[in-house]
Amino acid sequence: VQLVESGGGLVQAGGSLRLVCAASGSTFSFTAMGWYRQAPGKQRELVAAITSGGGSTNYADSVKGRFTISRDNVKNTMYLQMNSLKPEDTAVYFCNVPYGKLRSWGQGTQVTVSS
Repeated sequence: VQLVESGGGLVQAGGSLRLVCAASGSTFSFTAMGWYRQAPGKQRELVAAITSGGGSTNYADSVKGRFTISRDNVKNTMYLQMNSLKPEDTAVYFCNVPYGKLRSWGQGTQVTVSS
């Protein structure tokens, strides 16, 4: 399975971005997925997860109420809508499974929030 992230960029605090994760392979619709981020000098952290059918989601406390994870299993695509962005959201964002054996990491997409 190949994972390709896109949609990052430079945005002012309070702004919004929509990240996209495009997945190859035939198992995407059967697989729970998540968004991770890694800020400079920090460990990679899981910030949002969604079940295979999209019926249940979970968020880290730091993004709850501001980020929304969703997916389109027909398009093999997952999204992260990020609103009310803060400078501390600056990081490289990746998609992968939220538990179990991780897939190969993509290159990620850089999100930079200026104050």
